Amino acid sequence: MKIFRKALDFYIDGSIHLALSCFALVQITQHYFNISKDFHIAYFAFFGAIVGYNFVKYEALVRAKKGQVKNKLKAIAILSFFSLIAVGFYFFQLQKITQIISIVFLILTLLYTLPFFPNKKNARNWAGVKIYIVALCWVGVTVVLPVLNAEISLTSDFYLKCIQRFILIFVLILIFEIIDLAKDDPHLQTVPQQIGVKQTKKLGFLLLALFFGLNFFSFIDDANFEYSSFIIAIVTAFFLAFAKENRSKYYTSFWVESVPILWWLMVLVL
Repeated sequence: MKIFRKALDFYIDGSIHLALSCFALVQITQHYFNISKDFHIAYFAFFGAIVGYNFVKYEALVRAKKGQVKNKLKAIAILSFFSLIAVGFYFFQLQKITQIISIVFLILTLLYTLPFFPNKKNARNWAGVKIYIVALCWVGVTVVLPVLNAEISLTSDFYLKCIQRFILIFVLILIFEIIDLAKDDPHLQTVPQQIGVKQTKKLGFLLLALFFGLNFFSFIDDANFEYSSFIIAIVTAFFLAFAKENRSKYYTSFWVESVPILWWLMVLVL
């Protein structure tokens, strides 16, 4: 049991589970736009998520401890190193325009993590900005890059799916922000800090209704996609309703982050 717990913690803390969620969302985009046999962008997103999130989570910690890095962090660093090699490999398999746009999102990630200006905080600590940057990056990697790489025309359905994906990620982050309310610096001005937990949940429910409702404006008739997105809206609403400050890390870092994976599995089955 102890070994299983350690393995699960490494799976979560090493951002493998989160990366699988990113991979799942890319696959959903490819299914919706009928993009087949293009795993390069999906693997690029998977390994890129491991590198990006581990860098965001542990860069400051490693610099602060310097030589006193625990074995777990060393293992995560090794995982991130090999993932970086994989990212480099799949990067050169992508279309030129996809490469350029992916670099833009890389810059956003660096801006989120590192202070680019003297005596200034990184974007993660800018009041009220964090949730928008993270949601925007997820939309870019899981919707924009797959569509660009397949050289598909940017129709109204593309922009519709960008908005829909942004809403879903935004609501999922709201759940994290509710649970982290006691730990977050008040100066971050997260949504729950600004409007309270109760109003944050109401906002999330409203956004989930919009998330599903946008399906009716699509020109692509995909009843299975509509059905699965309805189920995902209900599941996400369930997690949002029961979100509170004393939840364990597994509530968000495993179960909430499993929502995109569940959506992908539903799309595969349907």
